[in-house]
Amino acid sequence: MARQVQEETSVAKSSLAEDGRKADGAAGAGAPTDLESLRRDIDGIDERIVDLLAQRYRKVQEVVGLKKAQRLPVYHPAREENLISKRREQAEAAGLDPDHVEELYRSILRQSRVRQSVQVPRTGVRAGARVLLVGGRGQMGQYFGRWFSGAGYEVRVLDVEDWGRAGELCAGIDLALVGVPIERTEEVIRQLAPRLPGQCVLADITSIKKGPMEAMLAAHPGPVVGFHPLFGPTTSTMEQQVVASVPGRADEECQWVTDQWAAWGCIVLPVAAEEHDKLMAIVQALGHFATFAMGDFLCRRDADIGRTLELSSPIYRLELGMIGRLFAQDPALYAEIILASPERRGLLLEFVDSLGHHRAMLESGDKESFRTEFQRIADWFGPFSEQAMRESNFLIDKLVGRF
Repeated sequence: MARQVQEETSVAKSSLAEDGRKADGAAGAGAPTDLESLRRDIDGIDERIVDLLAQRYRKVQEVVGLKKAQRLPVYHPAREENLISKRREQAEAAGLDPDHVEELYRSILRQSRVRQSVQVPRTGVRAGARVLLVGGRGQMGQYFGRWFSGAGYEVRVLDVEDWGRAGELCAGIDLALVGVPIERTEEVIRQLAPRLPGQCVLADITSIKKGPMEAMLAAHPGPVVGFHPLFGPTTSTMEQQVVASVPGRADEECQWVTDQWAAWGCIVLPVAAEEHDKLMAIVQALGHFATFAMGDFLCRRDADIGRTLELSSPIYRLELGMIGRLFAQDPALYAEIILASPERRGLLLEFVDSLGHHRAMLESGDKESFRTEFQRIADWFGPFSEQAMRESNFLIDKLVGRF
């Protein structure tokens, strides 16, 4: 009996083993078929992704046409950041990595900008035209002189020592670009304008716009436009550099100058003079003065910069780097920017006074008040805080890789 059971068990085991081998064989035979099916599905999805990118590109071309017709800039920073934020939210809801989706969309948007920009020639929009750079021996004047010359323009320079030849230098010019110290800009415009040909475009590159625009419109009956390049003479490329553009008079006749900025890769953003000056008081004057004040405080305390860097986080190095960057540049330039107008100085005095609002909290060590104020400000910043976190993390990662 025992022997019979043993034999039956042995047969059963053999049968199970055979069934197992058959099953394994069936699975092995079926696996490639299933894998190929999945791969075909993925290929189909990839094809649809490319088709969708092509559809997106065609829509972008329609947008380009509208932008050209309405003279709108290629790059719209707020629109792009809103789009990125929405795609990140969509990625999280879909169980995807938001950082990966953001990287993908930044690549798509960057390519879209490139495709839009290349439709404007990179060479001179009006090669051969005569450009007069007023203040052309200054740093910014020399910088733009290289760019205009490289684009095929005839460049002339009118600086302090050249006013005896002003009539000769102004003869037949197509663009007079004023780039002199802020406090001298309006006076120079009044001296220059009577010497200009009637159809010459008169423009400036001053960081304050209301006064210079009024001066140009009053002194010159021809085309007038104001610009403010938000970059300095150490910039190696104009690609994606922002230039504020303030309309003045005869926009059609000024358009080629705006197109030239775009041809160099700049982001030209139209703005009214009053709005520009209010925004620049915050972007430039307040930002630079706050940085100046931090550097001044460290200097007065004689802080050991090297030692703090040894014990610092990457974000501190980044913040200190921005402070050090300011003091590596021309003090006269920043004196002009920060103290340029009574409005700017008034804003900075308001900022200094605002620091005193927190004195009682510091003296008492009131953490609850700090938390309340912190949350109030965080609520005001809203979604931008998350965007700022992502962007600063990107910079920190780059900085860590460097050091």
